[in-house]
Amino acid sequence: MSVRLFSVLFAVALAPVAGAAEDPLKPWLQARVREHLAYFASPSLATVDAPATAGVSSLWRERPAGYAGLPHFTPPTSLAPLIRAVEAGVVNITTVGPGAVVGAVKRSTGSGFVLTPDGLVVTNNHVVANAQGPAVNPTGSGVTPGKDGPREVPVQQVSVRLADGREFPADVVGRDASTDVALLRLNGAGLGTLPAVFLGDSDALEVGDWVVAIGNPFGLDHSVAHGMISAKERVLGVGQFDDFIQTDALINPGNSGGPLFNMKGEVIGVNTAIISEGQGIGFAVPINLVKDLLPNLRENGKLERGWLGVVINEDGADPTATAPVVKDVYRGSPAAQAHIRPGDRLVAVNGRPIGSYLQLLRKVALLAPGTEAKLTLLRDGGTQEVAVRLVARPAQEATEGLSNRGGSSANDLGLVLRDLTPEVAAPLGYEAFLGALVSGVVPRSPAEQAGLRAGDVVMEVNRRRVKDASGVKAALERGSAGASILLRVQRGDALQYIAIAR
Repeated sequence: MSVRLFSVLFAVALAPVAGAAEDPLKPWLQARVREHLAYFASPSLATVDAPATAGVSSLWRERPAGYAGLPHFTPPTSLAPLIRAVEAGVVNITTVGPGAVVGAVKRSTGSGFVLTPDGLVVTNNHVVANAQGPAVNPTGSGVTPGKDGPREVPVQQVSVRLADGREFPADVVGRDASTDVALLRLNGAGLGTLPAVFLGDSDALEVGDWVVAIGNPFGLDHSVAHGMISAKERVLGVGQFDDFIQTDALINPGNSGGPLFNMKGEVIGVNTAIISEGQGIGFAVPINLVKDLLPNLRENGKLERGWLGVVINEDGADPTATAPVVKDVYRGSPAAQAHIRPGDRLVAVNGRPIGSYLQLLRKVALLAPGTEAKLTLLRDGGTQEVAVRLVARPAQEATEGLSNRGGSSANDLGLVLRDLTPEVAAPLGYEAFLGALVSGVVPRSPAEQAGLRAGDVVMEVNRRRVKDASGVKAALERGSAGASILLRVQRGDALQYIAIAR
């Protein structure tokens, strides 16, 4: 386009102007021609600082013969050495279970990779979602009565085959639908020296990086596809953990759960999804997200979400903000215990940078309750690191009880109360308005430490009878500041006194 514009301008500049002694546009056009000539002769046209030779009429630039190429770029000549080094850690997964028709068997296949030499394997949740152990039957013997006598029930099972042909049965250790990640454990002899892969750093990926996908598409054992990173942090609308790597390496049915390797032979993603209407559009779960999730799956069998206890400013008032800003801190929360305060800017979790509220939510929610996390924050122009021990996320009503804006004495104790109305009391077997029902207890609050729990009914506060939640709050407000509080509580058929230290 620039060459064409130059030609047009040059022709116009040299063309005589009929009927005019001096064309006022001529000096301007000649100046533009000089600018374009200078532009085409400028070294800035070269992509690197390298010598060049002129093409015909100086319309283009050519590198001289024998030029070494772009600095910091080595085009791959063959991926065979990389594939030989990593393919042993890629596995095929077969799931067998009962089909929709009685007596039928449903078989599905997928891919995965060896995480540890002793037999932990990572794959997709949807590959093994229906493989939760033997089918339940009345006799426990693998058969169940039928119209014509006992019949066998198909047993749901997972089989994992390695590249060397060895095959192992596997159990589902844990799985999570929101991230589509599952963790398996192989059973049998020969474990302990399996070819485990190395995990990389998905945060370090750049668009354009070369990648290799290995899997079992359509049952074609250990098929290899290569491509590049097309985009990062793709949002597909599947949930709060929407953070996918997009690649044009071919991913087909059967590739699910398989690894996406970088050029160092490290797994940087778990191949998960495709757009069926398109070609060369595949998605992988970033391996850093998987790293955060795996301890949770191993210990709990599912995603037990950690909770920090902060309210993040999401109003967009500061367009230059590069990290979440704390707007409020819940009382008694892990953040409050760590002395995090409003105005702090959270910049990293366990050394990994965060640049948005969603990134903070993902990193914290993937950590199991009880995990100690290291937070890096900016405060008063300086950087600080604080250690926070996460807890299980409380129910919504308990979270409301933690709010600093609540202001009631019941909330100060960590109690979430509701009136014992006839509709509430009848299913529980209590009389209406005989007290206040504890519908939630804030984690690590004075009420929890004293032993109160959801379902208790508070009948007295400091030996004063109460009949509803407002009565409890009024009685608490009459108490002396700093003094212990004595509650009379009904728990089932038992009545007991519980003292709470403020």
